[in-house]
Amino acid sequence: MKKFLNSVDTVLIESLDGFAAAHADILILGEKHKFIRRRELKPGKVALISGGGSGHEPLHGGLVGHGMLDAACPGQVFTSPTPDQMLAAVDAVDTGAGCLFIVKNYEGDVMNFDMAAEMADGVLQVVTNDDVAVENSSYTTGRRGVAGTLVVEKIVGAGAEQGMALPDLKVLGDRVNAATRSMGVALTSGTVPAAGKPTFEIGDGEMEFGVGIHGEPGRRRDALKSADAIAEEVCAAIAGDLGDRAKGPALLFVNGFGGTPSMELYLMYNSARRMFEKQGVTVIRSLVGSYVTSLDMAGCSITLSMLDDQMTALWDAPVHTAALRWGM
Repeated sequence: MKKFLNSVDTVLIESLDGFAAAHADILILGEKHKFIRRRELKPGKVALISGGGSGHEPLHGGLVGHGMLDAACPGQVFTSPTPDQMLAAVDAVDTGAGCLFIVKNYEGDVMNFDMAAEMADGVLQVVTNDDVAVENSSYTTGRRGVAGTLVVEKIVGAGAEQGMALPDLKVLGDRVNAATRSMGVALTSGTVPAAGKPTFEIGDGEMEFGVGIHGEPGRRRDALKSADAIAEEVCAAIAGDLGDRAKGPALLFVNGFGGTPSMELYLMYNSARRMFEKQGVTVIRSLVGSYVTSLDMAGCSITLSMLDDQMTALWDAPVHTAALRWGM
């Protein structure tokens, strides 16, 4: 294993310290590294809080800032944060309008965020489950929450910034999640620092079709195919799951898993866009890059979010975070 680290025991703390120092103009690191929060809070605004295991950076800490999250709780690598982290974040960022938790559908995340929500006042939750690859996995009951979580956080974050009330933001988040589908393909495994070896073994001529963001098995192990062939199957699965809704304006998000060059991600975007547009989708908004990663895994996911006028306007609304910045 070759990684830039001093010790596997301190890699997360040191990374968080560096992240907070690099972006000190927009965020603050909470006591005992329990959470990352916006430096400037907006009184009377619903606070958005998310989080999950580390190793998916820039999700979620990189999405803390104006127009997105108010706080993010980082767990250890691929391990859910604990309820006390979420409660500390609520205390730090709730300015009186309540809090909305945005939670990826993984059993540890759901259980711990549920516990925190029960102990805190004025908290509602949106659970994302956009992955169409499998219905259940080693980490979940039901579909996994993956790259579509970013889309929910951006659109709901803009709504919160504009003053929407907590119940309305919950409805909006559920609506965006219902309009969003994703699927990923891995070419290599990621390597968890504490393990010191790849999470799974995969041959040079193989790919894992439908992989999860922790390296969980997908639909099948298959021979490596061309980009067009991969995109065709992924897009067909996404469009098939959306059914009649897979027509009209949409956001196309091609996400890298941490070890894939931008050149290849844009190539996959080109393939996916052509596939979707053949099926009646009109891509009006796009995002390409490594935003919901799996450490150093090579591969990508494709996410399609069907848009209406409100969702499009909220996607376009100003955002200023470490990972996403526009309109400011």
